Amino acid sequence: MSGSTLTWQQLRDLELSELTEAADAWNEVSGRSDTDRGRVDKAMTAKLRETQESESAEKAVGQLTRLSRNFQYLHTECGLVRTALNGLAADLAAPQRQLKDALQDAEELKFTVHPDGSVSYPASTQDTLLGPREYAGGSAHGNSRLPLEAPPLGRYGPGILKPDPNAAKAQDIADRIARAVRSAHEIDGKYAKTLGELKAAKGLDVTDATLRDAAHDTADVRSTASDYLARGIPEDTSPAERKAWWDGLTEEQRQEYLKVAPDLIGNLDGIPAASRDEANRRYLPILMDELGRSHDDDAGTKLDALRKMQEKLNEPDYPPIFLLGIGDEGNGRAIVSYGNPDTAQNVSAYVPGLGTKLDGDFVDGTMKRARDTALGAQKYDRSSASIVWLGYDAPQNVDVMSTGDAERGAPAYNRFMTGLSATNENLDPHITAIGHSYGSLTVGTAARQEHGIPGVDDIILVGSPGVGVDKAEDLGVSRDHVFVGAADNDLVTKLPSKLQSVAGVIGFGLLGPVGAYVAGDIADPGDDDLYFGKDPASKAFGAQRFLVDDGPRPIMDLGGFDAHSQYFTPELDRVSADNMARIVSGHGGITHERHR
Repeated sequence: MSGSTLTWQQLRDLELSELTEAADAWNEVSGRSDTDRGRVDKAMTAKLRETQESESAEKAVGQLTRLSRNFQYLHTECGLVRTALNGLAADLAAPQRQLKDALQDAEELKFTVHPDGSVSYPASTQDTLLGPREYAGGSAHGNSRLPLEAPPLGRYGPGILKPDPNAAKAQDIADRIARAVRSAHEIDGKYAKTLGELKAAKGLDVTDATLRDAAHDTADVRSTASDYLARGIPEDTSPAERKAWWDGLTEEQRQEYLKVAPDLIGNLDGIPAASRDEANRRYLPILMDELGRSHDDDAGTKLDALRKMQEKLNEPDYPPIFLLGIGDEGNGRAIVSYGNPDTAQNVSAYVPGLGTKLDGDFVDGTMKRARDTALGAQKYDRSSASIVWLGYDAPQNVDVMSTGDAERGAPAYNRFMTGLSATNENLDPHITAIGHSYGSLTVGTAARQEHGIPGVDDIILVGSPGVGVDKAEDLGVSRDHVFVGAADNDLVTKLPSKLQSVAGVIGFGLLGPVGAYVAGDIADPGDDDLYFGKDPASKAFGAQRFLVDDGPRPIMDLGGFDAHSQYFTPELDRVSADNMARIVSGHGGITHERHR
């Protein structure tokens, strides 16, 4: 159909089902190629390596490896043809429907649509204030440009004389026909170019350059068919509805999204963890390539982090890693689970805080905390998984801390938690929300949303500067299900309230250090208010405080903020890590510590 001679008759008569049937045929070839590659790898190459050791055997293995690469390339390219044909059919459906609607209107009005797209209308008589008026009829030629604005009212005077209404109707129909044909022509040309590039070099010698070309082809099809791919995704629905949509797709349709448009699937709450992981692993090198083309320091930091993350993903690890989200917006996004959160009975989702961003420290330190939590919980219940959720921008230093980042992050965290509940396969999974540092405020803010944090049974707050509420029961669960860890040498858990800080400054200015102490004590009589509300470790707050190590003293032991960062790490704070593992696993039996 491609070419400048596209007519409305061709668009009208086009059988879109023929395109989708052709796509199905290409999909069959793609599937057979994948099956054949598996047979070559498992039934032939592997057996040959196991049973034969000779020069001829090595040569045969080399030839089989080449054959396997050929099948892999064929599988990829045929799958891309399938996607392009499905996209072409889907994108042409709209202009074809517009054309048929215009033709139907013309038929009902007894207008004639000519081969060139012009529309003729018959003579008619219309009543006016001056009596019947005869109109001679005529024809209208379509304009494919969209109208800028509707004609102003009263254009033809106060209704004494009126233009032939058939002329306006015919012009509208002719314009709609022209626009439909123009749209179809543009769609056809775009897909023709993409399909024309989906061809291999003669001889099909699949080299590394050929495989890179396949990656380019994938990106080209992704760009061309973007509307088709995005159109089917239920964006503005609940995670449960997205789960139902995903489950309702055929395996071929799911693979189409995972291979061609992984960026559209990987961060969608409600998509099963295994599929999100596959999508994000496919998207990761694409994102790295995009960051690599930027030369600013922020992009370089994120790129280095993603490279380290990719190394971890490629190494065998236990518990297995699931990459549930990735992105470069803001300070970077990463959601990583140790263990499958869909099959685990016990799932925790930890929100990191102050200073966290997508950098090397996140991969080496923050991700390790989630891994340590998973390993600890699995000592009590093997069916446990632990997630680190960097789905928001945490403040980067104390000076810029406000509630804004938590207020923006809380809805995203709750959507993610709703998705966990939708995809978990257990009848009644045990879900724990963990907030560390400023992340505890984000968790607290999420808990204050209507209906609280979806599916959560327990809440753990460690290293908290306050969570925005004065009572544990205000977090959407009973006070017995809120657990707090606060090291005595953790400065973040002792950040004074804003009122206390102001009072202290004023008192210091009037009477020196003694005045500062007195004024601060007056501003906070119980000495249990922090920067973001009541101290979660205080008796007034009412949570269960579990035992943790005091940590290095900031000045005397040159510890700085070390005490703020060791709650999860059994090598540094065995008691705290074990208490958290007991809570996450639903095992109970924690070691308590007196309230402040």
